[in-house]
Amino acid sequence: MPAAELVFLIDVDDTLLDNDRFVADLTSRLDQAFGEVERTRYWEIYERLREKLGYVDYLGTLQEFRLDNTNETELLQMSGFLLDYPFDELVYPGALATLEHLSKMGTTVILSDGDIVFQPRKIRRAGLWDVVGGRVLIYLHKDRMLTEVERRYPARHYAMLDDKPQLLASAKRQLGDHLTTVFVRQGHYAAQSEGAQISPAPDASVRQISDLLDFGPPDFGTVDIGRSK
Repeated sequence: MPAAELVFLIDVDDTLLDNDRFVADLTSRLDQAFGEVERTRYWEIYERLREKLGYVDYLGTLQEFRLDNTNETELLQMSGFLLDYPFDELVYPGALATLEHLSKMGTTVILSDGDIVFQPRKIRRAGLWDVVGGRVLIYLHKDRMLTEVERRYPARHYAMLDDKPQLLASAKRQLGDHLTTVFVRQGHYAAQSEGAQISPAPDASVRQISDLLDFGPPDFGTVDIGRSK
């Protein structure tokens, strides 16, 4: 594949869609179906699996949760809740327009962490898969797969959009001046990072994904963007 001039590597959760709202909805559903004690047990399993696997696994958590829960009717309903959740309703305002705007400047690629079943389904149900023409990469640890990303989508320059500045810093250390990093300050991970010392710091920072509608090619094509909102 010939090298593109610019490739955008775009995160999903809390960058393009409000995953925090999904977690809140799931918590509420667990409360209604199983009660507070079982809801707490679900999230304890979730955290343990995330620590073990390095990524979130809602379906795997439900499988393990099932072992000590005999309410088969509600368990089946919970399965449907996860698989059929309307993720298109969680896409941030202006996110689709932003993807279209970016596509006029370069190649848009969704780059996400996650499992191999739920995460791609989420991206499809949100309508994001088709918007980027099926250019979707999902890894266990995406910041460890940048060499593979470069092989799949060679480019003279990359721009990475993410709500986790620590991950952006990791990518910057690997790709250096070949990469422009943009911190999208949405969601709880971004909030937890406020005031933290991140090195190297993101090249640019925006309050919301739609702020990128004001960005042009020069803002992404050089390391010193000189633009922060």
